[in-house]
Amino acid sequence: MRLASTICLLALLPLAAWATTPPPSPLPTRAALDAELVAAMRAAQANGLAIAVIDDGKVVHVAAYGQRNAQGDPLQTNTVMYGASLTKAVFAWTVMQLVDEGRLDLDRPIGEYFDKPLTDYPAEDKYGPWPDLAGDARWKQITARMLLTHSAGFANFAYLEPDGKLRIHFEPGSRYAYSGEGLILLQYVLERGLGLDVGQEMQRRVFDRFGMPDTSMTWRPDFAANLADGWNEDGSTEPHDERSRVRAAGSMDTTIADMANFAAAYVNGDGLSAASASALTTPQRPITTASQFPTLQDELPAAQRRQDLAAGLGVVVFDGPQGPGFFKGGHNDSTGNTWVCLKQRRRCVVILGNDVRAERAFPRLVAFVLGETGVPWTWEYGSKAFID
Repeated sequence: MRLASTICLLALLPLAAWATTPPPSPLPTRAALDAELVAAMRAAQANGLAIAVIDDGKVVHVAAYGQRNAQGDPLQTNTVMYGASLTKAVFAWTVMQLVDEGRLDLDRPIGEYFDKPLTDYPAEDKYGPWPDLAGDARWKQITARMLLTHSAGFANFAYLEPDGKLRIHFEPGSRYAYSGEGLILLQYVLERGLGLDVGQEMQRRVFDRFGMPDTSMTWRPDFAANLADGWNEDGSTEPHDERSRVRAAGSMDTTIADMANFAAAYVNGDGLSAASASALTTPQRPITTASQFPTLQDELPAAQRRQDLAAGLGVVVFDGPQGPGFFKGGHNDSTGNTWVCLKQRRRCVVILGNDVRAERAFPRLVAFVLGETGVPWTWEYGSKAFID
């Protein structure tokens, strides 16, 4: 009851802002956006960046700038790029289809989907080391909602623990702490508990449905003809990783054209019931830390927390000067991605960068397209220096 009441109260937070939300401003022209992108990339020292704009639930602009590799081949709108943690949002959408079909209950303990205790399943290379949780019965409290809201109590990944062992750090469901391991556990529920192949399910339910021909959860040989390598912070190049394992936490390869189609479908609620589509971007769990990383940092005192910041299902939701919105980032040493949407406008910006230094330009570029949104950039990226 307490959880349900909290979710209901959180869902009401944006309502006060709706009445005073200003009318939408015009989107920048293509020429203005081109000029801004070139200037921002130069200032950030980023070699490659692709962008898509969605307005009123429709794709209105898709473009790519710069290079896809050190040989100078141009980045194009159909160049295959690493999706990184944008994968989590696509996986969450897939999960909500299963909820609509009655095959998964967000609040049912995940242990009930297995034939034997989770901790009796052997550790596998593709999944987490579940036997490490033996002796801590709190794993039995974990639900799909907790995993999608990063509140199961795990570190980001078990291999980041000092001893490399998976453990629960706090009472499941009590607070937010970003965890890719949690998404891997939910993938395990679908694959071992429900007997599904997550890669095939995402292909059928998302990529085929929404016109995403160059998106996959694993490497495809045809990607090699138009593939983006990456650039690290020091300017060195990083070859594209040919990922052979489906990982719900972040194995997706995609293109900016494909992600534009997904973002439009997502804000329109296509393929989901109204309740499930709404749940994805409804505040589910307060976020109580100063930044997203390190994941297990202490919570802020209540008076210092951003009251409008919360976990949705696979995304982060916030309330800003244009009303409620949501976003999801994706990052590794040579990748910087972001996806920001304003719910009332059904306006989005999707940016895929095959140079991690592109992240420095994200606040500037999102504001140029959408205006001031209230995206918590310092929470997402910590002390990273952004360009003006």
